[in-house]
Amino acid sequence: QLQLVESGGGSVQPGGSLRLSCTASGFSLGSYSIGWFRQAPGKEREGVSCISSGGGIVANYADSVKGRFAISRDNAKNTVYLQMNGLNPEDTAVYYCARHWRPVPDFCTITKGPYNFWGQGTQVTVSS
Repeated sequence: QLQLVESGGGSVQPGGSLRLSCTASGFSLGSYSIGWFRQAPGKEREGVSCISSGGGIVANYADSVKGRFAISRDNAKNTVYLQMNGLNPEDTAVYYCARHWRPVPDFCTITKGPYNFWGQGTQVTVSS
């Protein structure tokens, strides 16, 4: 059974950190580029970061998170991580990971169109 499960969300104060995990089952996560997206109440789902498959790791970030978030993958654990530092209230959202619709090595995008398999999401709340 194909599955993506996000974990690691929670409530933190501004300036705090969280590490989100996206664990796959039923397929090799390392064969696909994986994206992280988020959706705040009343807003469109937006791309946050992505990481490519293949040996030459490519990672992309939304301008709003550059320098604060870092994406990585551990193929042995079939997991992609999103380390989030310097969190602020504008980062409050449900965070989703998703799999690109086909294996394309050394490429990823943070536009949501090419992603066709999504996890259920994990809530991140940043408030004082």
